[in-house]
Amino acid sequence: MHELSIAMGIVEVAADEAKQRNVRVSAVHLRLGALSGVVKDALLFSYEVACHDTPLQGSRLLIEEIPAAVFCPQCKDKRVLDSVQSFTCPQCGALAGEVLQGKELEVFALEVEE
Repeated sequence: MHELSIAMGIVEVAADEAKQRNVRVSAVHLRLGALSGVVKDALLFSYEVACHDTPLQGSRLLIEEIPAAVFCPQCKDKRVLDSVQSFTCPQCGALAGEVLQGKELEVFALEVEE
């Protein structure tokens, strides 16, 4: 389960930031793309395990799910995919190759307490 190693990395980065700022982290905000290859529920579980006996114990992992979106060369517009199984435009059915979003795995904010 690679979600545990990802969770451990998130905890390590957040703990380092908290130590530098001399604060306590109460929540970590993460953007998680549909194409990231990470299972949300497994990551949430792994985060709790990774936080055990660390300064982040008791903090929350808040995940913003980012849908997969592609550029449709026929419509000349960004389209959110109905399914990550099919990289075709949901409007016109054209094959869409350029992925615009959905690969994210990014910590973008920490909630802290002084």
